[in-house]
Amino acid sequence: MFTNNPFLSLTDFLPAIAMQAYIVLMLVAVVAGTLLDTIHKGSALFFARRREHAKAAAQRLLGRWETASLVARTLAEAAVSGEFGKWKRRASHLLMMYGFLLYVLSTIAMVFAYPASTPTPAILPLLWDLGASMILVGALWFFFFLRVNVVHDGDSPFHVGRADLFVGSLIGSAAFALIWHAVQTQANPVVILLFFGLYLFFTTLLFVSVFWSKFAHMFYKPVVAFQRLVEEADGSSDLPAPSHDGMR
Repeated sequence: MFTNNPFLSLTDFLPAIAMQAYIVLMLVAVVAGTLLDTIHKGSALFFARRREHAKAAAQRLLGRWETASLVARTLAEAAVSGEFGKWKRRASHLLMMYGFLLYVLSTIAMVFAYPASTPTPAILPLLWDLGASMILVGALWFFFFLRVNVVHDGDSPFHVGRADLFVGSLIGSAAFALIWHAVQTQANPVVILLFFGLYLFFTTLLFVSVFWSKFAHMFYKPVVAFQRLVEEADGSSDLPAPSHDGMR
């Protein structure tokens, strides 16, 4: 059941290029939303000014290989969600991050590389389902047990605000993707189209709401982390040195 390409069922009423065009539009929406968010919040101007300030305050010039090493450290920290100190938040974000990567990359592969006339390797639908399942585990764990307003402010786990737009649409996209894939074994095309419509709605909401959600934060965090490492390395950092007294 879960080894068939779920997007092949769409070719009965949509040409393959329609889903390909949709993915391109969602990519454009993410880029546009991130740029608008950057302009609206002044993030680009802030980072540019911060970089100039750090350059003027630098006590030494970093070499090419040292800069490359800092880039590698930044990527390694992002790969393990190193900004999170508590293991529960780190685990939930890792599940969401790697699940999302599997989910998106397998979608692109199935839609672009394996249209209706080309058999799809069974591993791709399995990775798609695995990615969606990882998203659900990590996102539901975060939504009901790890959100700051729920854990520290005592709000109901069902309380939803604008800050939950990203995780809420992510949950909806992954959940209805799995349901849509599962019901494709049913003979009723109305049911299949219903769940495809819900999957498409939440997926579209996820990608077009970048300007209002926390989606863009995944692009900002590595930039901030890299700048912090550069400032620590060249001596331009104005942050106090970390204290290790509590570890003695």
